[in-house]
Amino acid sequence: MKNNPPAIEPLLARLSGGAITGKDYVGYFQNEHGEELVFAQRRGEKTARLWHSDAEWQMFRVGDHSIRVDSMMDGIITVDDLIVNRAEATWLSSCLAASRHLRPGRA
Repeated sequence: MKNNPPAIEPLLARLSGGAITGKDYVGYFQNEHGEELVFAQRRGEKTARLWHSDAEWQMFRVGDHSIRVDSMMDGIITVDDLIVNRAEATWLSSCLAASRHLRPGRA
C-alpha cells in the first residue's frame, strides 16, 4: 500500500485564505519571526499572488519587477505596499524566477 502525502495546495489555501489549486506553482516561507508567506502562480496569469501573515493574509499581486529597494529610505525593500526583509525578498525572487515560464510571454 502506497502512502501518499496530502497535497500541499489545499493546506496553503486554508492557511492563506486564498484560492490555490493543484494547477498553481506554489511556495511557502517562514521568516525568523515565525511569520508565514505563501506564493501562487497560475499558468497563463500575468502576475502571481502573494500572501503574508503579518499583513493579515491580504493578497498582493506580484510580477517580475515587483521587488523594489528604496535607496531614499535606507534600502527598505517593498513589494507593492508591503515591506519585506531581505530573506523574504530573496525567497520571493526565487519563486518568481521558478514560475516565470507560466506567465504569458515569458520563457
